[in-house]
Amino acid sequence: MKKTLKRIALAVDSLFENFALISIASMAIIVAIQVITRKLFNFVFFWSEEVTLLLMVWFSFMGIAIGFREKLHLAMDSFTNLLPKRFNKVLDKIILVCVFAFGLYLVKNGWAFTVLMNESTLPATKLPNSIMYLVMPITGVMICVYTFLQLIGIETIRHQNIDEEVPKT
Repeated sequence: MKKTLKRIALAVDSLFENFALISIASMAIIVAIQVITRKLFNFVFFWSEEVTLLLMVWFSFMGIAIGFREKLHLAMDSFTNLLPKRFNKVLDKIILVCVFAFGLYLVKNGWAFTVLMNESTLPATKLPNSIMYLVMPITGVMICVYTFLQLIGIETIRHQNIDEEVPKT
């Protein structure tokens, strides 16, 4: 059961992560084209800033979910390492429940924003303004999925050894 659940989660997660990578690559390409056309031809595509902003928002929110998946959120290891292991296990579960609640918050309020902003449009592309907010409930769902998997003991970290480096003194 756990293997099947993990396989399904990895398939969805791969789509999610690939979309995040495509978003940041597209954003870089659009900004590069925007700079080149502005400097060389004194011309800017009317939609470039708006699309770049959309991609930045989407990439940022997807990065939040991926950060929770990789367990890259803030932690106070120097303090918790002083506590007994049993206490830390309970504390880890409490933290996961709080993260799950944050995911639910993003789903609930993100969906409310999405519905609220559906009537207005973005000025350059004429896309519904709700497209900007749609990433919030998607991120919330992904955070809830990652947290649930972690709560039932399924490891969600996909990229090993990406801890930040601590400068040597």
